[in-house]
Amino acid sequence: MALHVKKGDKVKIIAGDHKGTEGIVLSVNATNGKVKVQGHNLAKKHVKPSRQNPQGGRISVEQPIHISNVLPVHPKTGKGTRVRFTIDAKGKKIRQAVDGTEIAVVRRAST
Repeated sequence: MALHVKKGDKVKIIAGDHKGTEGIVLSVNATNGKVKVQGHNLAKKHVKPSRQNPQGGRISVEQPIHISNVLPVHPKTGKGTRVRFTIDAKGKKIRQAVDGTEIAVVRRAST
């Protein structure tokens, strides 16, 4: 099954506590239908002191959001848009916005 969002896409959250906000997709879990969006749906995690975190304490981590609650941002209008899949002349599958504009990955998310 083809998913309408990929890692690195800029998405708009359309449901839940963060409705109306935008962020970059950090990861996509296709089997569970979940995505992690940078800076949204944060939870506190208690960690022991380690080399990476010598002080220990509480850190904020992104929790997954259901994939149906996000839409890719249209490259021209900046609003959330639905996605269609088409096949070009070379036989390559392309994600397109409903108006026919190709949706490209904004940038690769760094984790």
